[in-house]
Amino acid sequence: MSGQVTPLEIMALPFAECLVLVGIHSYLGLHVLRRKVIFVDLALAQVAALGTTVAFLFGFDPLSKGAYLFSLLFTFLGAAVFALTRLRRDRIPQEAVIGLVYAQASALGILIVARAPHGAEHIAQILTGVLFYVKPHEVLAAAVVYAFVGLFHYVFRHQFLAISEDPERARASGLNVRWWDFLFYMSFGLVITHSVRTAGVLLVFVFLVVPAILATLVTSNLRYQLLIGWTTGFLVAAGGLGLSYWSDSAPGPTVVTFYGAILLVAALGIYVFRSDPRRFRRTANVIAGLTITAVIALALWGMGTWLSRYPFWTQVEHAGHHLAAAESETTAQAVSAASSPAAELVDALSTLDIEAKKTRLQAVSDQALLEAALRRAPGTDYEMRLALGLRLTALDRASGPATLVDILEHADSPLIRDEALRALEARSGDDFGYDPWSAPDAGDNPKAIEAWKKWLSNG
Repeated sequence: MSGQVTPLEIMALPFAECLVLVGIHSYLGLHVLRRKVIFVDLALAQVAALGTTVAFLFGFDPLSKGAYLFSLLFTFLGAAVFALTRLRRDRIPQEAVIGLVYAQASALGILIVARAPHGAEHIAQILTGVLFYVKPHEVLAAAVVYAFVGLFHYVFRHQFLAISEDPERARASGLNVRWWDFLFYMSFGLVITHSVRTAGVLLVFVFLVVPAILATLVTSNLRYQLLIGWTTGFLVAAGGLGLSYWSDSAPGPTVVTFYGAILLVAALGIYVFRSDPRRFRRTANVIAGLTITAVIALALWGMGTWLSRYPFWTQVEHAGHHLAAAESETTAQAVSAASSPAAELVDALSTLDIEAKKTRLQAVSDQALLEAALRRAPGTDYEMRLALGLRLTALDRASGPATLVDILEHADSPLIRDEALRALEARSGDDFGYDPWSAPDAGDNPKAIEAWKKWLSNG
């Protein structure tokens, strides 16, 4: 077993992936701002996610080649829709069409994923990505795809800039605006499809919009805008991932939040220092705004703390509640007389989703009860076994890691295997080359599982 890995080694690949994302998204974001279609990225990302969700329903792993193909085809269809709906005399703004596409893709995704096993985990992965577990070949593949798109845009930069900045003038000069629009959105969709797989919808949107907004606040020169976008992207990715590591939080949402904070600070700084004659007044406005915000936040916190003490505000009493409570108490007494606490815990867990299972078990510290529940848990209910294994691992019981290794060897869900791997890697400092997105008996996974079992026996 190798020694403890350093923070730099853990975050190197996520950081490299962020740099690759910043490189192409900062450029495309400048086009998006010029076109005034801010949410086109979010809409295309959701369409790409819908393609992945459809593939997921058919049994494809979210990171498989089949899921990628589904996602790419859906995104190209979205690109065609956006190109065709940009009309010369449009009575309805294209932003309305973009918003409608986003809403429809989101709704369809929810309806579809409700019929798939482990749907909640899939939705979470689509939103936040798997940045922390990105592999070297994925970073390299992203770099190649984005370099190809970047070269394509460089060769046809005059056409793309013309239709982004002034489509009427481009049309008057003889350009086929609809055709170039389709090529733009198709290349844009290719980038989005690739990005969503690892970074998730939220981080992809932020990497597209925030560097472009920051750069546009400072200058209107395209070259300088690119330099500012790339520089801030580099710094924010490094700071956000560092904060993610030290706070033990998910990297995607942490970078998104950190980027938002940096944008707010930069915007306030530019607002105050850009105009010398009114600097004092603007400084006073900023201080007053921050003070009011802090007072409102403290007031809401105080109100929530005070109201949470009273059942009148925290509980809902439905008609017939007292009768139902009395009946349920009688039933519970009869059941408890015939069953053990472990059986009751297993029955309670069986009705919950995976996140609720983990929340429920956080309140259980009786190690003997947890291990008895683990023995009673169905052998193929890997959600329940994962939740119990995670809790026992947190309580430093040997049965916890053993259960997680068993999940790596037998569970059919890559999302379940991925979460088990994360917990084991956090405990041991090594993943032994196990790939949760491949089948347990594929590639180097059998060898990795043997290494995990050896680690258990030594541990």
